Amino acid sequence: MDIIIGGYEVSDEFLGTFVPIIVYWIYSGIYVLLGSLENYRLHTKKDEDEKNSVPKKDVVKGVLLQQAVQAIVATILFAVTAENRDESVEPPSENNSLIVLARQFFVAMVVLDTWQYFMHRYMHHNKFLYRHIHSQHHRLLVPYAFGALYNHPLEGLILDTVGGSLSFLVSGMSPRASIFFFSFATLKTVDDHCGLWLPGNAFHFFFSNNSAYHDIHHQLYGNKYNFSQPFFVTWDKILGTYMPYSLEKKSNGGFIAKPAKDDKEN
Repeated sequence: MDIIIGGYEVSDEFLGTFVPIIVYWIYSGIYVLLGSLENYRLHTKKDEDEKNSVPKKDVVKGVLLQQAVQAIVATILFAVTAENRDESVEPPSENNSLIVLARQFFVAMVVLDTWQYFMHRYMHHNKFLYRHIHSQHHRLLVPYAFGALYNHPLEGLILDTVGGSLSFLVSGMSPRASIFFFSFATLKTVDDHCGLWLPGNAFHFFFSNNSAYHDIHHQLYGNKYNFSQPFFVTWDKILGTYMPYSLEKKSNGGFIAKPAKDDKEN
């Protein structure tokens, strides 16, 4: 079923492909505007400019490349799976529909988390893959919002595009449901890299995997910890790669995520 926007019919598949991309740039743009709020930053603006080893224009180019690949794969995926969707079946009741949707979202979250944890961890432990592929993302020692999807193209394909495709297929969600799921996953990923700790952030309330948790991973001492992304920290806790931390307010403004002493020394 198509959606009418401004008098034009727009397919769910089209929206499922491009809405998450639009959400990425709008949400990260909001964080760029909020980046001047030094009292809520995990690193200073000066650190962001000086410690990162890649120009922001190159980050934008890298993200756009990854999103182009994602759009191509999504288009192919929707086309291939279209034959298996029987639109003639009577739609379920509203209550059943919500239960099914919630189940699909949960399954998709588990699948995406599981895929990304093990692929992400492997890219850290395999020296060749880290040096030639994953280290590109870690050029951002100080993460910021629109750098969330700055990766080597091969990593973007393996971690995000393949992981997203698997979560879509295994969960059995419809293209319309995917609009909301992948937009939500995009918001979460951008938020985890925003470098800010804002009061009232709902993601911080519902998820222990947040901007401070992921900031630990981007620091040199956290390079082999906190691999989980984008939703839960379950695999880190099960497999011993969880690094506890405390969030402390700095005397000169802002916050700092500090790992537990024992973990930092190890």
